[in-house]
Amino acid sequence: MAAFSLTPRTVPRVETKHRRIKTAIPNPATLPVIEELMKCEPASMNSELPVVWDRAKAYQVFDASGNCWIDFTSTIFVANVGHSHPRVVKAITEMAGRSLLNAYYYPTEIRSRLARKLLGLVPPSLNKVLFLSTGAETTEVAAKIMMTHGRKVHPDKDIVVAFEGSFHGKTMGAQTMGGKPGGKAWIKHFHPRIVHLQYPYPWVLKELEMTGAQFFDHSLKKLSAKGVNLEEIAGFMAEPYQGWCAVFFPRDYMTALREWASSRQALLAFDEVQAGFGRTGKMFGFEHFGVTPDIICCAKALSSSIPVSAVVARAEVLDVDPSLNSTHGGNPIGMAASLASIEVLQDEDLVRESARKGELAKAELEKWRKDRPDHVCEIFGAGLLWGVFIRDPKTRQLDPELVDRIIEKGMQKGLLSVRTCCGTLKLGPPLVIPDDALMEGIQILRESLDECVAEKK
Repeated sequence: MAAFSLTPRTVPRVETKHRRIKTAIPNPATLPVIEELMKCEPASMNSELPVVWDRAKAYQVFDASGNCWIDFTSTIFVANVGHSHPRVVKAITEMAGRSLLNAYYYPTEIRSRLARKLLGLVPPSLNKVLFLSTGAETTEVAAKIMMTHGRKVHPDKDIVVAFEGSFHGKTMGAQTMGGKPGGKAWIKHFHPRIVHLQYPYPWVLKELEMTGAQFFDHSLKKLSAKGVNLEEIAGFMAEPYQGWCAVFFPRDYMTALREWASSRQALLAFDEVQAGFGRTGKMFGFEHFGVTPDIICCAKALSSSIPVSAVVARAEVLDVDPSLNSTHGGNPIGMAASLASIEVLQDEDLVRESARKGELAKAELEKWRKDRPDHVCEIFGAGLLWGVFIRDPKTRQLDPELVDRIIEKGMQKGLLSVRTCCGTLKLGPPLVIPDDALMEGIQILRESLDECVAEKK
């Protein structure tokens, strides 16, 4: 994908209750920072919108010149309780003030409190938790314990099934499980016991005239036809929705998968790294399916701030490997931040707020499809997670270039959006965003879409 322009452009001044633009964009005063980072870092770290963050609070991001953007990124679904929530900041600073910055994995009282709090959010059968640092660590651990658990059932039962189009992190194991070919092109030899099923996208089910349950059965038969012994499947790794498009699994598909796995002593792991902690209007994304997983991978919004992740599972699953531990897992500051973040989610009723605000967003986005059917072809999502498919009316294909222009124009108007690089607009504001700021942000995207389409004619 092409880089965003670093040439400052004079844009109309913006001054509303929720946003402010008073300089050229990109802000000329911040360009030295961007240019220095481009010299010192790989290009991959400098591909987002050229806004130099100075501070962020609740649902707003500020640069050093006082420009203020409505944030629709939540720093890629980390800041669910908002940026710099006072209770999270207080928990971090108080723990740092106690002169306990790291404890390896020696016991701490704060880790005990967080473990009990997190286990109180999940089904009772999931009764142990391992704390780590990153989302990729959690998916790697999930694969490890699925394989190890399976081999205790039978020496050859160690196949992990993931899904095409999925994303589970950027380490070798995580990318091998991931379903994006481009992301793992660097890997020459894939793990032979990691295989993939086709994802049950709505358009695929429609074309095949199948229900989700029928498609699951169909997909297993195709896997078997490739020579995979289905009885050797140790577990499934699934995201509740695919990040690039916000498309969820069909409920009946997941019900069928759960029943099949349970009948064959196979495990079901949900990668909740992006979906967890209220993002979809439920505490966890798997709650939309009415099934109970064996393993839950958590990260990002667990702390709404600094790097903390966790694997939650049944005792007999998580204890299957006695070597599981982490140098930074259970970091006291991370534990304090995470405990505070969960308490904010509960005390401010943010999961319910996510569901309520999601209905407002959905109603507004549906107008786009009615008004601009040539460009807006699909809308998916739940809670404060939405994906809007933007296509080229001539080719009928998704239009990543147009989406980049839309979010760049939105930046000039005071809105920050996630760059998907695949032709979808992705909306993911902090759950604390006020209703009027949410509607204002969506309106900015709509204005940007209309202006970009007009410019293209």
